[in-house]
Amino acid sequence: MINQLFDLKGKVALITGGTHGIGMAIGKTLGQAGAKICVNDISAEKLEECKAEYRAVGIDVYTLVFNVTDEADVDRGISQIEKEVGSIDILVNNAGIIKRIPILDMPVSDFRQVIDVDLIAPLIVGKRVAPGMIAKRSGKIINMCSMMSVYGRNSVSAYASAKGGLKLLTANMCCEWAKYNVQVNGIGPGYIATAQTAPIREGNHPFNDLVMMRTPAARWGEPEDIGNAALFLASKASEFVNGQVLYVDGGILANFGYVKGENDLPV
Repeated sequence: MINQLFDLKGKVALITGGTHGIGMAIGKTLGQAGAKICVNDISAEKLEECKAEYRAVGIDVYTLVFNVTDEADVDRGISQIEKEVGSIDILVNNAGIIKRIPILDMPVSDFRQVIDVDLIAPLIVGKRVAPGMIAKRSGKIINMCSMMSVYGRNSVSAYASAKGGLKLLTANMCCEWAKYNVQVNGIGPGYIATAQTAPIREGNHPFNDLVMMRTPAARWGEPEDIGNAALFLASKASEFVNGQVLYVDGGILANFGYVKGENDLPV
């Protein structure tokens, strides 16, 4: 009975930008639970490269090129998925970018690009798949939020603005679609050990020291930690969970100024 809660056999899942890192970890986890995995990207080369990694764990991923910021292209891509794979049951709005530029130096065009990819795109893709979910009275939408959905950091104003907006878009999607048995939730990853973060995790990089100091779990998260959270939100186990952001951060948001080892000090 418990295993059935997390069984995704027969479900079609679209993970936008799921060619690497956290997106791929989510795709692999949902695929191993039985879902048919579809992945898009704007790069045909990245899509071709990712197929081998999925197949290495027994997942025959369906890939296609479309741009999540272009309504017509999204409609074309999802129409193709519906025709060749099936109606989408699970959407993971994972595609995203970040530009680390101080506010005074940031061109408005760069700010707009981040908002387009990280906030407007989940709206576009969500609007396209929601009618099918509503018609079936069943669906799961997972928006990839961030710890910066709730706080800011130096030089990431566009990203934090987009992710803060995505948290509230998640809540509003819930308010409008929950009555049709569509669950819309977010995941807020902490600092995750991916290829992109490798340079700042190695040696004595000061940011690695900061993460280790501030994280009560005293480690970086693994992509699989996010995949496991996505499995919960994509499964029957979360049927009454709606409009929430699940922070998978090792405790950072629960703690202020944590110092590694301080819990071992005598009271």
